[in-house]
Amino acid sequence: MKKTNEETIKNVLKEWIQSSNLKPKLNQARVVKYWEELMGPTIAGYTRQIYVSKGKLFIVLDSAPLRQELSFGKEKIMSMINAELGEDFVKEVIIR
Repeated sequence: MKKTNEETIKNVLKEWIQSSNLKPKLNQARVVKYWEELMGPTIAGYTRQIYVSKGKLFIVLDSAPLRQELSFGKEKIMSMINAELGEDFVKEVIIR
């Protein structure tokens, strides 16, 4: 019987992403993508900028009342995004 070295494309890509240090950049892109899905179109409409730097999620909003309201739910925002990513990528949420 001939042995083969077969792996699924999913596993090969996963290993390649891990070895090439692309995972943080991919996770950052996924956070931006999931923002509107998780928070809804209204909140996404008031969001001017969203980015991740060194485990901190920065959210820049146009609305002061919304900024105040979301500041009370930082832990929930962090847990929702981390759950969507499947790992603890975001360590802190900063709303400006």
